[in-house]
Amino acid sequence: MSYGDVMSARVRSEERRAEIVRAALEVIAERGYRGASLAAVAERVGLTQQGLLHHFPTKDALLVAVLQERDRWDAVPDSPWRTDLLASLVEYNAMRPAIIQTFAALLGESVTEGHPAQAYFTERYARVRASMAAVLRTEYGDRLPNGLTPERTAPLLVAVMDGLQYQWLLDPESVDMPGAFRDFLRLLGEPAE
Repeated sequence: MSYGDVMSARVRSEERRAEIVRAALEVIAERGYRGASLAAVAERVGLTQQGLLHHFPTKDALLVAVLQERDRWDAVPDSPWRTDLLASLVEYNAMRPAIIQTFAALLGESVTEGHPAQAYFTERYARVRASMAAVLRTEYGDRLPNGLTPERTAPLLVAVMDGLQYQWLLDPESVDMPGAFRDFLRLLGEPAE
């Protein structure tokens, strides 16, 4: 087998894996992780379950790939975030309900004992809170106008972002997720100059 053939096979395999991850996102959004089956994902991409297992040997391995892919889409740049960029992220999320629905379903299920995504979400939230505290510290300094430290405010900021997502998913006509998040930012007060 030539180098070109090997590279072509590798590219096809990566494309197939990406297709499987997209299908898994859809199935999890529709049924939740526990209700999603490898057979349903395989059927959606025109594979047998054995064919899918060639790419992802377990359902947990597929879940990890789904979560990693979602994080790649939401990758935070190396440069410091600002709260106005967070508002832009909320607006972006409002344009992709299936991704937000999948995240919400997995997050909700992950609080149950033994869920394979529990450690992932625990670690993710620790990183996100630290990142949000850094954003707040950059804009406000050691204290926000309300007297709270960035570390005390960061969990509230994350809770508002995620809580708005749940409300918006349940009633998108009544909940203006980007507008409500901008309102919350106004409640934080004006950043330090």
